[in-house]
Amino acid sequence: MIRQRQLTQLTEIETPFYFYDLDLLRETLAVVTTLSSTHKYSVHYAVKANCNSRILEVIKNANLGVDCVSGNEILKSIEIGFKPSEIVFAGVGKTDKEIVTALNAKIFGFNCESIQELEVIDGLAGQLDKVANVSLRINPNVDAKTHKNITTGLEENKFGINSWELNQVLEKIQNLKHLSLIGLHFHIGSQVTDLSRYKELCTKVNDINRTFIERGLILPHINVGGGLGIDYQDPMNNLIPDFESYFGIFSKSLELQKQQQVHFELGRSIVGQAGLLVSKVLYEKVGRTRRFLILDAGMTELMRPALYQAIHHIENISYKGAESFVYDVVGPICETTDAFARGVTLPKSSRGDFVILYSTGAYGEVLKNRYNLRDEVQAIYSDDLK
Repeated sequence: MIRQRQLTQLTEIETPFYFYDLDLLRETLAVVTTLSSTHKYSVHYAVKANCNSRILEVIKNANLGVDCVSGNEILKSIEIGFKPSEIVFAGVGKTDKEIVTALNAKIFGFNCESIQELEVIDGLAGQLDKVANVSLRINPNVDAKTHKNITTGLEENKFGINSWELNQVLEKIQNLKHLSLIGLHFHIGSQVTDLSRYKELCTKVNDINRTFIERGLILPHINVGGGLGIDYQDPMNNLIPDFESYFGIFSKSLELQKQQQVHFELGRSIVGQAGLLVSKVLYEKVGRTRRFLILDAGMTELMRPALYQAIHHIENISYKGAESFVYDVVGPICETTDAFARGVTLPKSSRGDFVILYSTGAYGEVLKNRYNLRDEVQAIYSDDLK
């Protein structure tokens, strides 16, 4: 987080900008790597959460693998220095170009989501005289109890192979000679805070894995996805998620063969709290029934509130008095949905005050855009302010 000695330097930088606490990121990674190694788990960082090069370099130095959902994410990960043998390629709509990119890079494997995708990968691998490692992404039909727009594990979602398709998939894959079936993949959603959801996932994983074992298929890799949430309401008191309880659920609940390795795909829980969006008050506008605080950051810099009503803790770091008001905190974009919070109590805020939006390290900068021909938001790093 921003330290007092850094405030003077930061207030001289043109807003808005992202600030990344790389020390907090390293501390979070140390917890993840220590606990995962204790259980002999393999962790892949979900690049979609934040593909900032400096962030990726820190994660690479922690010896994590990566979970990619596009060909460009694969190429960037290799450019940063991640080993292709530790890259997993997921996603429901992989293009031919992306599949060829992954095959030529000799990545660890593909998480496949349909029979047709298996056929396409097999065909492309055959043209290149290669064999592709594939895991079947099975839809466990587990409700993650999160926002409907970031739930992925229900039968009504577009993701994964449904359980009633398994017989057909296994019959088909026997005839696809350029595929090697190495594992099963599951993912129930994002920003999951009810850890009992993962216990239910383990039950489904056990059932499906047992079905494969009964068929004589002991697949070496079981990928349980990620999705562990962070505390957006009170970030300062919960900077690092409870990874001990998270990994502990899988350790206690999964029933695996000795030769089966467990993989995770963690994104938000690793980088979410390490990022802040720093903005400045442009105007205070008082209406008949509402008081607006208009910032110079908007949905072009932080899309999450407009996209799925996400909540971020907001703080005015300039005003030190006791007076406060109830504000709608909004941005300058020409859209009514360009609002960060409505009806939030903040200290009396004036033009030029600095305002921080916390917990923006995941799905913040990576979703930036230049709608209204806005300037592209820049990033500042704690390492550069020491």
